[in-house]
Amino acid sequence: MDLQARAVPSVERLRVLLMLFHTVAQIMAEQEVENLSGLSTNPEKDIFVVRENGTTCLMAEFAAKFVVPYDVWASNYVDLITEQAEIALTRGAEVKGHCGHNESQLQVFWVDRAYALKMLFVKESHNTSKGPEATWRLSKVQFIYDSSEKTHFKDAVSQHKCPVDEREQLEESLPLILGLILGLVIVVTLAIYHIHHKMTANQVQNPRDRSQYKHMG
Repeated sequence: MDLQARAVPSVERLRVLLMLFHTVAQIMAEQEVENLSGLSTNPEKDIFVVRENGTTCLMAEFAAKFVVPYDVWASNYVDLITEQAEIALTRGAEVKGHCGHNESQLQVFWVDRAYALKMLFVKESHNTSKGPEATWRLSKVQFIYDSSEKTHFKDAVSQHKCPVDEREQLEESLPLILGLILGLVIVVTLAIYHIHHKMTANQVQNPRDRSQYKHMG
C-alpha cells in the first residue's frame, strides 16, 4: 500500500515536470530570433531571422521610417502648431517572433521599447504546374509609438502611447505614416507607376529634351 501511495505522487510529479518542459520548449522556440543587421549589404536595411527548432522559418530584410505628426504649443502658449517626428528603425533593435503553421509574427522594438513594429504574415497556398506551393503574405502591420519619448517628440502637448493598427484600412494607414518603407509590392508598384507617369507626361510636352531624365537612369 505504501508503495502504491508513493507511486501516485511520483507519477503526478513526472507529469507536471513534462508539462513544464513542454511549456519551456515552446517558449524557447518562440525566442529563437536574431538580429543580423550587420550582415546587410545596405546600411539602411535590417535583417531579422526567426528560427524554430533550429530551422529558419522567417527572414525579413527591410528599412522602416515613420513620420508622425504631433502638436506643440506655439510661442504664445495659446495656439497649437503641428510638428513632425521622423522615426527610423535603428540598428541593434530588439526582436521577437514566432512561426506557426498558418501564421507567423515578427516584432521589433527600439529606443527602450518606446517604438514597436509588429508584422503578421499568413500562409497562402497556390496550385502550380509543379504542384501546390505555399507563400507568406504580409497581412497586418502595427506601429506603436510613445509620444513621451523626448528624442523625437519634443515638447509634445499630448504624451501617450498610440498604436497604428488597421488590418482592413492598411492602405489608408500607410499614406498617413508617410515614411514607411517595408519593401511592399504595392509601394514599389506605386513608385514605378509614378516615375513612369511623370516621364510619359514630360515626353508629351518635350519629346526631344531628355536631359531632365538623366537622374532616373
